[in-house]
Parts: sequence; structure tokens; C-alpha cells
Amino acid sequence: MNKQDIAEKVQGVLGTTKADAERAVETVVESIVGELKKHGEVSIAGLGIFKTKKRAARTARNPRTGETVQVPAMNVPKFQAAKALKEAVK
Repeated sequence: MNKQDIAEKVQGVLGTTKADAERAVETVVESIVGELKKHGEVSIAGLGIFKTKKRAARTARNPRTGETVQVPAMNVPKFQAAKALKEAVK
């Protein structure tokens, strides 16, 4: 399932136009991404929590050349599934 499929489901439930459903889905995605950019947290009941995690700087190796490369510290997105989602998938 992709973003287009989700928009079609939203359109079916709301009975709106396809463009309105796509805008609604895009707004949700942009809202989540925008909050994560600010290092915030997005909690959706029954689904889980989107947050960012600080990854420390490290030394890695280029597999092609074997050369050692320094990877800088960075923030990465993280998703923690809710108990309800874990139970539903079992």
C-alpha cells in the first residue's frame, strides 16, 4: 500500500473528490515530517509514536575500497509501535 492507495481509501470514507483526499493525506504526512524536523514527537493513538533519535558520530568502512570513512552525528527518524498495533499484527 502506498500514499495513493491511502488517498483512495480516504476518498471512499469521506466521499470527497480525489484531489481533496490526496491533499488530506499529504497534509498529514507533511505535519508529521514538519514536527520531526523540529525534533518533536507525533503520537497517534492505536498506531504509535514517531520521534527522532540522535545517532552518534562513528567510523565506518567503504565496502568497495576498504577505506575508513568518518560518519558525522545525525538525527534519524524512529517509530515506536503502539501496543494495539502490535496486537493487531500478531
